[in-house]
Amino acid sequence: MNLIIRGRSVVLPQRVAPAAIHIQNGVITEITNYDHIDPAITLIEADESEVVMAGLVDTHVHINSPGRTEWEGFATATRAAAAGGTTTLIDMPLNSIPPTTTVEGLKAKLAAAQDNCFVDVGFWAGVVPGNVKALADLKRHGVVGFKCFLVPSGVDEFPNVSEADLRIAMPELARLDALLIVHAELPGPIDKASAQISSPTSNYDGFLQSRPRSAENLAIELMIKLSEEFKTRVHIVHLSSADAVPLLRRARHSGVAISAETCPHYLHLFAEEIPAGATEYKCCPPIREQGNREALWDGLRDAVIDLIVSDHSPCPTSMKVKETGDFFAAWGGIASLQLRLPIVWTEARRRGFTLLDLAKWLSFAPANQVNLQHRKGSIAAGNDADLIFWNPDAEFTVEADRLQHRHKVTPYDGESLHGGVNKTFLRGRKIYDGAEVLDGPNGLMLLA
Repeated sequence: MNLIIRGRSVVLPQRVAPAAIHIQNGVITEITNYDHIDPAITLIEADESEVVMAGLVDTHVHINSPGRTEWEGFATATRAAAAGGTTTLIDMPLNSIPPTTTVEGLKAKLAAAQDNCFVDVGFWAGVVPGNVKALADLKRHGVVGFKCFLVPSGVDEFPNVSEADLRIAMPELARLDALLIVHAELPGPIDKASAQISSPTSNYDGFLQSRPRSAENLAIELMIKLSEEFKTRVHIVHLSSADAVPLLRRARHSGVAISAETCPHYLHLFAEEIPAGATEYKCCPPIREQGNREALWDGLRDAVIDLIVSDHSPCPTSMKVKETGDFFAAWGGIASLQLRLPIVWTEARRRGFTLLDLAKWLSFAPANQVNLQHRKGSIAAGNDADLIFWNPDAEFTVEADRLQHRHKVTPYDGESLHGGVNKTFLRGRKIYDGAEVLDGPNGLMLLA
């Protein structure tokens, strides 16, 4: 199939300009001037108000299938992705049963995903105590890298690792040239802070105090030390504590192979506005104070924080225990897969960031993180024709019932945001038209 997609505002790797994107068999063959088109080839044009951008890449999504498909599942998660302009996502190795900590677990994951994905999907594997011998086979079978927790994960089948465990696993990961992504909180500071909480369990301040910044900061210091010692590439997931930004900056300047991401909820929401009992805001690490939020934006401005991912971590509504509002009993996770672009753009535009910044954080940098930058994440010849049309000036109100993910509980219900997605194309094929997801589940399994 030959196709040309063009727009007056096309976000290219180095500039935003009028352009025509020439596509053959789902792949971009060339980028030309806006008027350079062949009348014999099908033409799709963006409106004057629309930006054409590479499809988003989200490398931190909990799909929870198999085993906990009632929490989400590949069909609902990838429909939400398509509606939010995400054309590639990478599934996390936990909350599914079995977890992706063995090749058998990966095969179970692939079987659950097959013929159920509306966008392209890749897979992380896990590092847990005792599975170091499985890491090489998992990498050979195509996982993009490995995740570990330094604090209990919330599910028994994916236990956290200690420093001693990491000292066994990290040399093997370095040998494999594999990326280790880390949930960086240490249990010691959390246990100490939790023992001192006296406020009601429905009080957000008490929950925030129970997950102190020191738990993150000390964990990141540990990972910097181990990365430097073993020459293992390390990535800090869902950075919440802005105190750690200077630590990361110094480590990177000294040559340590460490990177970091943050999430829309840490960049848009802040603790002072979270009501008592509003457990839809609970996540770990927690949403922190307004000043911390601004310091995270500074970390993005300085390129110490590399990318912004959703950390979509849904659960059945009952697990948010809204009837009691108990932050300590509620599941910790925020559902935002469909809303990443408008949440981030709403805040970014207020601070003077550009469309090029947005495309880097949401598309190119995540693709680069998992070595897909020559196929995904930018509008360039040779890349898949994964594209979105969206209006940066359009304002809309989030209606939770209209979101595509399985359970509609979200802290963004009723929020006014800018930047709704109007169309999503996967390899040149329109899969979302602004109202509904189109066609069948034609997503591919992205195995390295």
